[in-house]
Amino acid sequence: MLIKNAKILVGKSFLEGDIRFGKTIEAVGRLEGQADLDAQGGYVVPGFVDIHTHGAVGEDFSDGKPEGIQPMTDFYAAHGVTSYLATTMTLKEEVLTPAMHAIRDFRRVHGAKCAGVHLEGPFLSFAKRGAQAAENLHLPDTALFDRLNEASGGQVKLVTVACEEEGAMDFIGYVSQKATVSLGHTSCNYDQAMEAFARGASHATHLFNGMEGLHHRKPGIIAAAMDAGASVELICDGLHIHPAVIRLVHRLYGDKLNLISDSLRCAGMPDGQYELGGQPIEVKNHKATLLGTDTLAGSSIAMVDAVRNVVAFGLPLADALYAASTAPAQAVGLTDVGVIRTGAAADLVVLDGKLDIQAVYVDGEKQ
Repeated sequence: MLIKNAKILVGKSFLEGDIRFGKTIEAVGRLEGQADLDAQGGYVVPGFVDIHTHGAVGEDFSDGKPEGIQPMTDFYAAHGVTSYLATTMTLKEEVLTPAMHAIRDFRRVHGAKCAGVHLEGPFLSFAKRGAQAAENLHLPDTALFDRLNEASGGQVKLVTVACEEEGAMDFIGYVSQKATVSLGHTSCNYDQAMEAFARGASHATHLFNGMEGLHHRKPGIIAAAMDAGASVELICDGLHIHPAVIRLVHRLYGDKLNLISDSLRCAGMPDGQYELGGQPIEVKNHKATLLGTDTLAGSSIAMVDAVRNVVAFGLPLADALYAASTAPAQAVGLTDVGVIRTGAAADLVVLDGKLDIQAVYVDGEKQ
């Protein structure tokens, strides 16, 4: 496959030229040959990597339904995602285990690739649980992690934990040898967060949401993540985070900024009532909240929406695309996706000047 006349994102710079690929990327530059696709000056960028998505099109990974995963992978690919982490909620082990089995046994037919599992809980704090069900919270437990990881076929790549909870520091030291540990849904202070990062945590789940805010005398996890060089996620739906704060985080964290969707089963669906982790949620004007409350419950956006939003909010296009692809892949240790370089997977998105998707390729195959 040869795409010509494109602005190709290599690192955080655009190279004007052509790209040839099969299952992997073969060459980038001024290339000879007949074009299979003329990008007409549009963009060829790494496929987006969504490391925090619970579901879409009426389906949720926590349901444990093998037949529900393929429709989600198709939705993701249609919106520029070529790899994702199947993200589960705070639920009982007897619910999480079949969810792990469904993800383990899933065999992709087409669409985006499942690159692993993100356990968003159950090792979270009561005070900052947000839309996570309180009755399902569990103290950090390495044996439970091991059982869930084994049930997933060893696919757990990311675990969110509240580091102030009893046993959390030892848990972080243990789990960080097997997966990326993220601090989130936490009431921790700066010192606790810094200890957690020293123990092996390296990421922060949806920064500002589900944690103490940044205060000039109580800097908390937000400043600790910057001091520790951790990567951080932002939900850029225009509801969870003010555009000025998105610009601030970009300037503070630079290449460590990760865009996520935090999408729920309501993504790609009309307004109405849905279920999340055993709790009812309501979607009005694309805003998802726990039913009858103002508590935000994830989002209804896709990753391409997050990219368009942050560009509209003032981030440079190259930085926005990097934050949606290379940065999240690096955060969870994925080395051959989210990047354009020779030998990497040919997971690519073709965008026009308005950032509308023209084509998506996964392992070189058009979706």
